[in-house]
Amino acid sequence: MYRKIALAIAFSPRMEALILEVQNLVNLFQSELILIHVGVKTDELETKLDDILTRLGVDKTKTKVLWKEKGKPSKKIVEACKEENVDLLVSGALKEEGFLKYYLGSVGRKIIRKAPCSVLTLIDPKKETTKFSKVVINGTQLEITPDVIRHGVEFSKAVSSKNVSILNEIKLYGLLMGTASEDTEGEVSETRKKLVQDEIAYVEENLKGLDLGGLKIHIKVTGGRWATELARFCEKIEADLLIVGDDRSLTFLDRLFPHDLEDLLSTLPCNLLIYKK
Repeated sequence: MYRKIALAIAFSPRMEALILEVQNLVNLFQSELILIHVGVKTDELETKLDDILTRLGVDKTKTKVLWKEKGKPSKKIVEACKEENVDLLVSGALKEEGFLKYYLGSVGRKIIRKAPCSVLTLIDPKKETTKFSKVVINGTQLEITPDVIRHGVEFSKAVSSKNVSILNEIKLYGLLMGTASEDTEGEVSETRKKLVQDEIAYVEENLKGLDLGGLKIHIKVTGGRWATELARFCEKIEADLLIVGDDRSLTFLDRLFPHDLEDLLSTLPCNLLIYKK
């Protein structure tokens, strides 16, 4: 699923937890590990990193360390991912001071928008590694959605998720148009029900032919802005991971980032996996 997994590291208190989280994914997917550090390479830092990797039991034969000494961190990290043909980049979010909320800073946002690969953001990396028991997948009808659902199912199987929800939305303009000519409350209710059934059928059609591997998948339909509804739903069920898609050929994030995703990335409801083709 992922041939190469990269982690951008800084010598911070969370670095060891992030390395252990990524090492767990590397072992799970039998991947090569790429560690990227943007900063001056010194003998002291090189020795320190080597000692950390040894102590954490990282397989150095399958690990490559890239030192990017000059340039903006986001640009150098993206360049490294392109050079190494990375499939998954892992990064950490920051906790807001005094609040149990997480957000992505400007560097994180630039990485997500420009990364040539999928990006997994961990809000609270743990040395015992995170369990992705409750997963939410964005099922909103977009060109990339069938791939997002397929990728989300494969990832959920790999990490042994216990509960997977696919959240779809009734398009508000469709609801308004569909009920504009209805006269009675019963007719409006029937139209709404039909729209919900259509969204459920869309997800079911995309699940056909997929090996679910025993996953319990729940299809949910809501109304409103999909990014906002996804965040609310994740908070409500205390999800461990949210999976959404980014079709780079359509500049999907570039168009929606300032609006739908800004709140999502500013106060992350849970860990976030952005799948890119």
